[in-house]
Amino acid sequence: MHRFLIAGALLLSAAVIAPVAARADDRNHHERRYYDRDGRDYHAWNDREDREYRQYLVERHRRYVVFAKVRNPQRREYFRWRHEHGFKVEIR
Repeated sequence: MHRFLIAGALLLSAAVIAPVAARADDRNHHERRYYDRDGRDYHAWNDREDREYRQYLVERHRRYVVFAKVRNPQRREYFRWRHEHGFKVEIR
């Protein structure tokens, strides 16, 4: 009986720790998703998307602002530009 209690405690602790470890691993990838209401899709913010965003800013003669701090009207404008310039939805 004692073995079942130990096995149960180990299984319970693994079940509690696994989601925390998975969440920590997600943060290491530095990728965030933003919903494009007009395009009805998500944009995964990774290195590639950041390069496209910087190109968009250069074309518009705007200074760089971290995308997480950009207001919604500017985000929508960027997403519109992104779709016009060959945005491809990446499915994992």
